[in-house]
Amino acid sequence: MELIREVSQAAAGLKTQVGKIVVGQDEVVEQLFICLFTKGHGLLVGVPGLAKTLLVSTVAQTLSLQFNRIQFTPDLMPSDITGTEVIEENKATGHREMRFVKGPVFANVILADEINRTPPKTQAALLEAMQEHHVTAGGMRHALPQPFFVLATQNPIEQEGTYPLPEAQLDRFMFNIKVGYPSADEELEIVKRTTTRQSATVEHVLTADKVLQIQDVVRDVPVADHVVKYALRLVRATRFPEKGEADPRPDFLANYLRWGAGPRASQNLILAGKAHALLHGRTHVEPEDIRAVTLPVLRHRILTNFAAEADGVSSDDLITQLLEHIKVDAASDAQAEAVLR
Repeated sequence: MELIREVSQAAAGLKTQVGKIVVGQDEVVEQLFICLFTKGHGLLVGVPGLAKTLLVSTVAQTLSLQFNRIQFTPDLMPSDITGTEVIEENKATGHREMRFVKGPVFANVILADEINRTPPKTQAALLEAMQEHHVTAGGMRHALPQPFFVLATQNPIEQEGTYPLPEAQLDRFMFNIKVGYPSADEELEIVKRTTTRQSATVEHVLTADKVLQIQDVVRDVPVADHVVKYALRLVRATRFPEKGEADPRPDFLANYLRWGAGPRASQNLILAGKAHALLHGRTHVEPEDIRAVTLPVLRHRILTNFAAEADGVSSDDLITQLLEHIKVDAASDAQAEAVLR
């Protein structure tokens, strides 16, 4: 119980420090914290000028973590990210030997800026680091520092000269986080803050060791079976039926879906639900925690078809309808609450 209280207090402290630099974007900030506390990675999608880079660097400062930004360009090579081996002469012996020079991926927080501007070969180099938490060079594995957290940004408007991320790599991101425009009041505050000489500084709230401890605590949060089944029903309702099975998709999904979400979506729903519960001071996962993280978990894992594009129906629209359509098992919910009491 003490650790859970400590996590919620730490999250409140992090939000306060980030709020000194970044105005608004409370939901985006919370989703970043959920990714971090579950060992996940996030894809931030938004038009230029919405402080995506500033937000990521500020979060890294509040966590006392090493931060590196990688600007993705069409000529970026895999070794520019992971590092490369160089020949170095030992001045004492005169012998030459290979030495690995670490690339910018060797940091705790990586900002992959405009990740869709680089070819698939370079995107794949980052994929190994994201999934395996190590880099392979010259047949040798080099472990990445822990915790390791990748945030990639993507401009949804400009598509000329870009390389869209393949579905397999999109699936490695726990969240697809939409960064929207600030409200009128928030934009007024942004203009006031950024057009004077005054500048705010953030304080360290958590250390790397504390982040690793929180990541372990998140895994220990209990989840009732009916909540797990609820998450599974949400995910499985997006899939095409196997041969001989009835179609699990409601009509509004069957008409607009080209592809559904895989098992990694189910895993991420539960993990993100655990972190969401902790951030809000709860000792167990409730259905509302699953609903709160469904949009960022599923929006990049379901593919819409041409009919959806023609009718102006987005993946967010379909997920919102899905949340209204799929209900929690009320009997199991009441029974679980009685046990928790």
